Amino acid sequence: MKLRLFLGTLPAAVLLLCAAHGVLAQAQKIAPVPAPAGGSQAKYSGGMVSPALAKPKFTLTDTSGAPFDFVLKTQGYTTLLFFGYTHCPDMCPLQMSIIAQALKKIPPAAADRFKVVFVTTDPERDSPQVLRIWLDHFDKRFIGLTGTQAAIDAAQVAANLSPAKKSTVRSDGAYEVGHAAFVLAYTKDNLAHVIYPGGVSEEDWAHDLPLLATETWTNR
Repeated sequence: MKLRLFLGTLPAAVLLLCAAHGVLAQAQKIAPVPAPAGGSQAKYSGGMVSPALAKPKFTLTDTSGAPFDFVLKTQGYTTLLFFGYTHCPDMCPLQMSIIAQALKKIPPAAADRFKVVFVTTDPERDSPQVLRIWLDHFDKRFIGLTGTQAAIDAAQVAANLSPAKKSTVRSDGAYEVGHAAFVLAYTKDNLAHVIYPGGVSEEDWAHDLPLLATETWTNR
């Protein structure tokens, strides 16, 4: 079964962004999973994914230098996963800022049910120290992960994303990294039923976060 995205409520520019980044590299290999009950598709501002995506299995290194087993360390939490880099000129700081502000708008008890994980796609420049300083600008609870380029590429494939690509290095040594520009939201069933492209507002995130924290997914 091929993966489908229900993105009828999202702006056209956002839809193009999803398509341009090859939303899910291995969708045809994913088996069907239960769909949300009670019309959940309509109540979320993100894009519904069918079939839902299994939480990827990978281990990288957190900003303290310790191994971070993604499945084990996020068990029981609603987890937001984003692949990006600290030198990103637009999408990465925007996504992190919007999520951080939205988490502040919801009750603390609900916010505590989340883990936000940012995986660098630029390990050459994003040392653990650089990642920590950058993430602390948004929220000190955000988790930053790095590793070898091969391990990071494998983590993206495990998340059904195409690996990020570095642009041509300019004469001054600068470069950009083309990466998937959306957040995968894994609920406590360890599946991502909803993804959030760039362009989803802070208010929409604040609306969706409490729902994601309490959502139950059953067969229709």
